[in-house]
Amino acid sequence: MRILIAPDSFKGSLSAKEVSNAIHEGIIAVFPNASIKKIPFSDGGEGAIDLLENFNLGKIENIFTEDSLGKKINASIFWLKKNQIAWIEMSQISGLSGLKKEEQNPMKTSTYGVGVLINHALNKGCKKLYLGLGGSSTHDMGAGIFVALGGELLDKNLSTISKGGSGLLECEKISFANLNPKIKSCEIVLGADVDNPLLGKNGAAKTYSSQKGATPKMIEELELGSKKFAELIQKSTGKKNINVKGGGSAGGVSAGLYGLINAKIENGFNILEKLIDFESYIKNSDLVISGEGHLDNQSKNGKLINKIGFLSKKNRKPLICIAGKVSLKETDYKYLGITKAWASTPSNYPLEKAIKNSYSLIKKKAKVAINHYMKQEE
Repeated sequence: MRILIAPDSFKGSLSAKEVSNAIHEGIIAVFPNASIKKIPFSDGGEGAIDLLENFNLGKIENIFTEDSLGKKINASIFWLKKNQIAWIEMSQISGLSGLKKEEQNPMKTSTYGVGVLINHALNKGCKKLYLGLGGSSTHDMGAGIFVALGGELLDKNLSTISKGGSGLLECEKISFANLNPKIKSCEIVLGADVDNPLLGKNGAAKTYSSQKGATPKMIEELELGSKKFAELIQKSTGKKNINVKGGGSAGGVSAGLYGLINAKIENGFNILEKLIDFESYIKNSDLVISGEGHLDNQSKNGKLINKIGFLSKKNRKPLICIAGKVSLKETDYKYLGITKAWASTPSNYPLEKAIKNSYSLIKKKAKVAINHYMKQEE
């Protein structure tokens, strides 16, 4: 039997590579002769550069920049074609996983450090730049990126606005006068990890900002700030960014950069799938196993498991999903193309303990899942 293992990371506990290894160990404990191909995947966010590097698709350049709170860090640009085509992974720079729980605050966290890398790539002559958006700790609609590229965002006193989500409500004027002119000769493609719009009950603030440390009061302020800033962008550029599909990705970076620098929004999984011809691996497998931290309603919004489910269904391949937690009903996950979903974490299991023991829990559940599948096939 040919088995393809292609999970996402379990955010806050394991990388996609570690999840792959845990599933692999579980399978071979039951089925030692299985032919297994591991492709730790990404929806455009965390793990995208690892994936590209694993397929030898380019070279890494390390750059000094800053994280979402201004701390100096080293981050990577992956050159798919030297000094011409680049991939930047937002989660490496302003990612949630790099912050302690008490540091998480989308009113303060900024995308400025991401803009530093984009600016560096532009100055090297980059003609096409992919920005993978998943896993961010921010909700500033790309305001920090815009400022790092030379743009100015000013308040009513013509002073620079605050960094982070709090600056969105302060902004009264956008200036493009000192924006890096090389941006006009570079195609910017945003690899969105979700399809959510910018605003509303399914928008960025109300769906994701609580995961980034936002209180209920902050969520309302971020929603108001996003609306104000989006309208200001639309007034300044003529780009209708408020209802654009995927505009809510990475705290509104998609909607912001779509309007501010004419960036294109594409699904991050779709970009990576084409770069490595991922569908061919599904076609050549008998069983696909994927997974993510939480299989829930958000999984329907363009997430990795949704995309792998579509390809598995298209190619008539059974798909097992191993998630830390499963909140979707069987009818809902089967609609996504998942044959059977398994929760690796037992009911009423303490979260801290689940994170600490996630590797062994996934391995154990992979044994159960493959045993169940083999019995069904008999």
